[in-house]
Amino acid sequence: MNAAAKPSQNVSRETSALLSAYVDHLLKWNTKINLIGPATEQDVWSRHIDDALQLVPLIPTDATSLIDLGTGAGIPGLVIAMARPELSVTLVEIDQRKSAFLREARRALALDNVTVKAEDLYGIGGQYDVVTARALAPLSELVRMAYPLLAPGAICLFPKGQNFAKELEALAGEWHFKHRLNSRVTNEKSSIISISELVYSRAGNP
Repeated sequence: MNAAAKPSQNVSRETSALLSAYVDHLLKWNTKINLIGPATEQDVWSRHIDDALQLVPLIPTDATSLIDLGTGAGIPGLVIAMARPELSVTLVEIDQRKSAFLREARRALALDNVTVKAEDLYGIGGQYDVVTARALAPLSELVRMAYPLLAPGAICLFPKGQNFAKELEALAGEWHFKHRLNSRVTNEKSSIISISELVYSRAGNP
């Protein structure tokens, strides 16, 4: 059923084949551990794959590295790694069963551009051109996690639900930043928030 499905967005034939194999892998593992909600299995392409692919055109063309915080089943990070094989993608997932799935998916799909880290979100090192996270935490908390990881000129890409405006308002009380709202076609009441030039506006460290 799902192997024959295709993403609604334009991707290469090779990426489409990888995504189909990933979906099969995901659904097989989902019978053992909770990677995605069982109610979303029938809509896995629209609810998860297409939703992740929306971030791909928002990634700067000169970006070379991306980190996905609390990636769970690898959404959006693993999907992005398939669509942008030139990117070095780091997936952070502290849950040992989910990180085991991610490592197996990386091996099965031969994704040499992917690194899996089963580490605490606040203990990660390194700097990255793009930081992503989906359905992980409020925007203010996401920014605190992302800030130490941002390379010069880096951006954050955070898909958020229908309360995104309130979360942005709360964020503005602590940070100076530029942002852009990008339509999220899988949910017209939500948005993908692109944040850049992030600077903490209060005394001390965030």
